[in-house]
Amino acid sequence: MNRNGDKSDVLSLGERLSVVGGLVIVSTISWVYTVQMARSMAGAPHATGAVMGHGSHQMVGHEALHSAAMPHLVNWSMAEAWMTFVMWAVMMAAMMLPTVIPMVLAFANVNRQSGSNGVLVPVGAFTTGYLGAWALYCTGATAVQWGLLRAALMSPVTLASGPVLGGLLLIVAGVFQWTPWKDACLEKCRNPLGFILTHWKPGHLGAFKLGSRYGLYCVGCCWLLMLICFSLGVMNLVWMAVLTIFMLIEKISFAGHLFSRVAGLLLTVWGGCMLFL
Repeated sequence: MNRNGDKSDVLSLGERLSVVGGLVIVSTISWVYTVQMARSMAGAPHATGAVMGHGSHQMVGHEALHSAAMPHLVNWSMAEAWMTFVMWAVMMAAMMLPTVIPMVLAFANVNRQSGSNGVLVPVGAFTTGYLGAWALYCTGATAVQWGLLRAALMSPVTLASGPVLGGLLLIVAGVFQWTPWKDACLEKCRNPLGFILTHWKPGHLGAFKLGSRYGLYCVGCCWLLMLICFSLGVMNLVWMAVLTIFMLIEKISFAGHLFSRVAGLLLTVWGGCMLFL
């Protein structure tokens, strides 16, 4: 790495704006598509006859997504499983990309200081690795959603679990906010430069591996918060926005650890109320 302190090695304002702007644009597109999916599902027919009326033709797009939410009427095909995965992946990109901006900027700065002239390609490799880690999580979330629907533990209309499972998820997520595992993963997210310097790998493949590694820590930090979607409704746009803001504040606020503890307490109380009231 170049340690001569040359100011030219630091990202310019234009490069910073390009990095941040790119992430914001992708996140915005993901939010727009998520809203479109939510509206499509809200306006889709829920009657048995309407769904069965599709006959044997191949269902695609949002039609496949809607049918995937109704396993008692239609068995999941590859198209419906794929669209459910896409739903989770787009939701994840919409919610998580704003929270990764400080880490991506730290990576871009260190990458420049290491002697690399490019910005967008290394940042793209790092971000792709990060999203890849979350894509693995989305695969698991898709399987969980299928299992809950098949076991009749989730409403096919609201995509929300009942009060018992929902309350338990909130309690588990709340308790997790107080655990050493949460603290260890959150510390990686709150110290971008330290993480980059500790795990640095040169080259585009190194950037991808570094992004993947950080993505795994990010999943470890936020996986239960994302599972709250099963309690509140998988396509609940309001709570998606609330969780996004919470995760962003948790990672960048000077009082992030305290904020995390308070949120954990509130989630636990909320879950208890769902179970016993």
